[in-house]
Amino acid sequence: MSVVDGGSAGTGLVARVKGILLSPSTEWERIEREPATIGGLFTGYVCILAAIPAVAGLIGGQVFGHGIPGFSFKPGLGFAIATAVIGYVGALLMTFILGMVIDGLAPSFGAEKNRVQAFKVAAYSGTAGWVAGVLQIVPALGIITLLASLYGCYLLYLGLPRVMKAPADKAPGYAIVTIIVAIVVSIVISMVTAAVGGLAGLGGLSAMNHAGKASGTVEVNGAKIDVGRMQAAAERAEALSKNPGKAASPEALKALLPASAAGYSRASVETSSSGTDQAAIVVATGQYEKPDGAAFRLEITDLGPMAGLTALAAGMNGHATKETASGYEKTETIDGRLTTEEWDRDSKSGKYSVVYGDRFSVQADGSAASIDDLKAAVRAVDGGRLEAMAK
Repeated sequence: MSVVDGGSAGTGLVARVKGILLSPSTEWERIEREPATIGGLFTGYVCILAAIPAVAGLIGGQVFGHGIPGFSFKPGLGFAIATAVIGYVGALLMTFILGMVIDGLAPSFGAEKNRVQAFKVAAYSGTAGWVAGVLQIVPALGIITLLASLYGCYLLYLGLPRVMKAPADKAPGYAIVTIIVAIVVSIVISMVTAAVGGLAGLGGLSAMNHAGKASGTVEVNGAKIDVGRMQAAAERAEALSKNPGKAASPEALKALLPASAAGYSRASVETSSSGTDQAAIVVATGQYEKPDGAAFRLEITDLGPMAGLTALAAGMNGHATKETASGYEKTETIDGRLTTEEWDRDSKSGKYSVVYGDRFSVQADGSAASIDDLKAAVRAVDGGRLEAMAK
C-alpha cells in the first residue's frame, strides 16, 4: 500500500525512507507503479519529513546557539520560530516548484508528461536532506545536511528515467538540466526566505498601492528593498518561465568570443549544449593566454530554463560582500544586471561575471595581472548583442 494514500503512515513512512535511502533503484520501481495523489504526497510524506530540519534547527539554535566556537548567539524565541516556519514553507515550495519543473521538462526529453509522477520524483528525492536535517540540533553538524542533499541529487538522477519513462539516451540530459534548475531554485528560495525572515524579525510589512500592487520599501539588516521592484521581477520571472524562448545556437555564442581580450590571445575555443531548443543550456568557452603563463577562460552561457530565476535574483537587488586575508568576494546588481566578482591577491586569480538580459552569463575565470583584466575580458563580449538575443 502506498505511504501517501490511506493506510498507516507510521510503518509505511519508515519503510519508504529506508527503501529510498538504502536501495533506491528497487524503491523507485515500487514508486513508479504505486497509486498516488499530489495532495497525498505532500500530507503523507513531504509535510512530515520537511519539518525535521525546521524543528531541529529551532531546537539547536535555542540550546547551542549559532556561530563558531568562542562566539555564538541565540536568537529570540519568536524570531527563531518565525525563521523555522519560513524555512519549512520554503522547503514545501521548493518541492512544489521542482515537481512542476520535472513535469514541464518531460516532453523536451522524450519523457512521459505526468504531473503526479513528477511530484513523486520531487517528493522522494528530498528524503536524504530532510532526514539528515535532524543533525541541525547540533548546528556545527549542519554541513552534513548539505552532503545529504548531494545524495538527493543522485536519488533524483536514478528516479527520473524510471518514474518519468525517459528514453535511455535522453535520461542523463533530463536529469542534469533538472538538477541544475533545482540548485538555482534552492538558491533563490533561500535568498527569498532569508529576506522574509529578516522582515519577520523586524516586524516589517510590505505596502500595497491602490491598484493592488506592492509598493514602497522595507528595510532588512540595514538594506532597503524596493517591494515594487521585487514584484516586477517576480512577474518577469513568471513570464520567462512560461516562454523561455528558443535556445541560442552554440555557433552564435562562439562568434561572440573575441580573438583577443585584455591583451590575452585566444588559444582555443569549444562549445557544448544539453537539452532541447526550448530547455537547453548552451555554453561557448574560449581559453585566453599570455606568454608569461597568465591564463583565463572566457565563457558565455545561455541559461535557458534558468532565465526566470536569474531575473528574480537580479530583481531582489541584493548586495553581498566577503573579505578574506588575501582577497574578497562580491555579488550585486549593477544597472539591472546580476554581477559577481572574486579576487585573490596572493594567487592573482579570480573571476568576474555579468548576466545580460537575465539569460546570458558572461564570465572570465582564471589568473591575471588584476581583476581589471577579467573585467575587460567580459566587456570585450558584445553585451548589447546578448540582450537583443534575450528578447
